[in-house]
Amino acid sequence: MNEKEIIERSGGVCELSGSSDNLQIYEVSHAPNDSNDSFAYISETCIEQIVDKNATDPNFWRCLNDSMWSEVPAVKVLAWRMLDRLKSEGWPGDLLEMLYLEDETLAWAQAGADQPEGEGDPVHKDSNGALLADGDTVVLTKDLNVKGTTFTAKRGTAVRNIRLVDDNPEHIEGKVNGTQIVILTKFIKKSS
Repeated sequence: MNEKEIIERSGGVCELSGSSDNLQIYEVSHAPNDSNDSFAYISETCIEQIVDKNATDPNFWRCLNDSMWSEVPAVKVLAWRMLDRLKSEGWPGDLLEMLYLEDETLAWAQAGADQPEGEGDPVHKDSNGALLADGDTVVLTKDLNVKGTTFTAKRGTAVRNIRLVDDNPEHIEGKVNGTQIVILTKFIKKSS
């Protein structure tokens, strides 16, 4: 990934909403590789609504009427996923029918689409919404006091070979300083 190229590509605005406030590079989950095409430069508001289904404001996403035509695969995938999430509203379903994705891009979009409530296993995601799997390496995003020990797990510490906690999508397990601990997913980010 080349941050400078991604920012230049965006023209300094959110590639989904067109906003110029609080922009971040966002890695789109289930990407087939880690090229620039797997990342979008989007606003904090977009990220919050992508990650948290309950925070989704359907009217905010009317911006997809324009951005869904982007040539950037990551932007197309995000547009497809949000339109799919909102299709019961009516107008997103119409846009979804117009949106054409190559087979490989469509498979990528579907791989990270919302699961219907009550289906499948719990999904573990990091603080940026990236999907986690057993064996991944993550980095702590804040200092954490480790209960039952005398040390603090420092921000930036890499935790290798994590294990997902089956019955709680907000917890993972990993070793820090040789001690097996449980870590909340909101305090980690997946290492690429």
